[in-house]
Amino acid sequence: MAVKRFTLTRYVYTFLIVYLIWYAFTTSLQPAEIITGIVLSLIVSYITVVNFNCCDPILITPSHIIYFIQYFFVFLVALIKANFDVARRVINPKLPINPGIVSFESKLQNHFAKMVLANSITLTPGTLTIDVIGNKFYIHWIDVTAEDKEAVYKEIAEPFEKVLLKIYGSSK
Repeated sequence: MAVKRFTLTRYVYTFLIVYLIWYAFTTSLQPAEIITGIVLSLIVSYITVVNFNCCDPILITPSHIIYFIQYFFVFLVALIKANFDVARRVINPKLPINPGIVSFESKLQNHFAKMVLANSITLTPGTLTIDVIGNKFYIHWIDVTAEDKEAVYKEIAEPFEKVLLKIYGSSK
């Protein structure tokens, strides 16, 4: 594993993330709040840039913004469908459930993209990412309808991964 080192790009990227979080909590444009946020974000970024920043920043282009919006809608559709499915099973206990652990191979190489995929799967009701080892995802699924790795991939991950590959590509 490569040792992460301090670079100006990483520092600026971390600073921007930390400051955006600060601003999201304060939502104030008062000069004292802005200055306090900048100073604290600079300090926190300096302390955490080596250990906290897991991934290299990507260059955000207009096409990336379009893909982020597309990903939001793909996730939203999956979220709504999964919520209705789980709600239907709760309301009608006679509906079958077939819980189990399934796995599939991801085409993603970027660690951050894998994390986004794992969290997206976990955030949709009825599925829970248990582990990611290399490119292999292990998922607990409330109603296993397929055990073939390709069918599992198509059902659980493919819609997310299609867009993530456009955003993060296949580079490490």
